[in-house]
Amino acid sequence: MTSSINTAMGAREWVMLIVLSVLWGGSFFFVGVAVADLPPLTIVTLRVGIAAIALWSFALVMGLRPPKSLGVWAAFLGMGLLNNVIPFVFIVWGQTQIASGLASILNAATPIFTVVVASMFLPDERATPLKIVGVVVGFIGVVVMIGLPAIDGDNSLLAQLAIIAATVSYAFAGVYGRRFKAMTINPMITAAGQVTASALVLAPIALIVDGPLDIAAPSMRTWGAIVGLAVLSTAVAYVLYFKILESAGATNLLLVTLLVPVSAILLGSLFLNESLEAVHFVGMALIALGLSAIDGRLWRRSKMAKA
Repeated sequence: MTSSINTAMGAREWVMLIVLSVLWGGSFFFVGVAVADLPPLTIVTLRVGIAAIALWSFALVMGLRPPKSLGVWAAFLGMGLLNNVIPFVFIVWGQTQIASGLASILNAATPIFTVVVASMFLPDERATPLKIVGVVVGFIGVVVMIGLPAIDGDNSLLAQLAIIAATVSYAFAGVYGRRFKAMTINPMITAAGQVTASALVLAPIALIVDGPLDIAAPSMRTWGAIVGLAVLSTAVAYVLYFKILESAGATNLLLVTLLVPVSAILLGSLFLNESLEAVHFVGMALIALGLSAIDGRLWRRSKMAKA
């Protein structure tokens, strides 16, 4: 049974959400480096495997210990399947068939599905008209910022459906993950448990699909990208993920998928000399407008001032 939470976003939650978007936005850079030497499923498996080692190391230093309950580990497995295994596999396959820009747009629909799923299963996260409008405006902002790539190819429809299935899985993961607060599990342990379960499931899949890894083959640059992907974009990111989920709920947490394209584009302009165009700023403005509507406080104050 999930416990009730305060779904209003405070300054602390907004800061954590922005940091999370930067960490996940940076994952595009790390993956872009790693794919030169490694196949996709191997990258995903290394990502969650190294993240699990890092998180358990942090947890042990903090004096935290792994839970002994089989029920808790079953919950970690469920979270790992919904939050890593299913979406990662679908996204990895989907991005072999369609442009990354289109995949990013489809992934940014996650808050839309989360509003629907959370409204169905979480009484304290019911959708309001303002929240629905905010999610739609934010999604339009992502589309404006990224642009609509050409859609072609025989496998395009199936690939798009695969990305959408991944976003639905993320939505259910956000709702499913609410149970860990009621179980009073430290977010560090929750993050470690779910990536451990994910690694155990993904490792045999990667071995079957990609074959065994030749450790000496990847360059030091690739290994650096893998470590950054695992430690920053996964280990640290998932601790923030579960902290936000615990304090602000699934709907607010998955607004991060609207912010990730902003972070990715800004990081690209800062470190890869990619140019920012007027359309990017228009898209960012629409995303900011949508997020303010979802938060609701400025809109309520404006309404009260007019009254």
